[in-house]
Amino acid sequence: MATAHLQALNARHEQIDGLIAAEMNRPLPDLTMLSKLKRQKLKLKEEMQRQPH
Repeated sequence: MATAHLQALNARHEQIDGLIAAEMNRPLPDLTMLSKLKRQKLKLKEEMQRQPH
């Protein structure tokens, strides 16, 4: 069960990473959106580290 949850967290982490990259490539990136996405990514990373391996 933990493995499926970890995979879901990892997939969401990668999705957010893609959104950050896309926002950074815009001519005028939305800094508020970037900040929000980076916070979400950090929370996911922290949750992944707390999961049993």
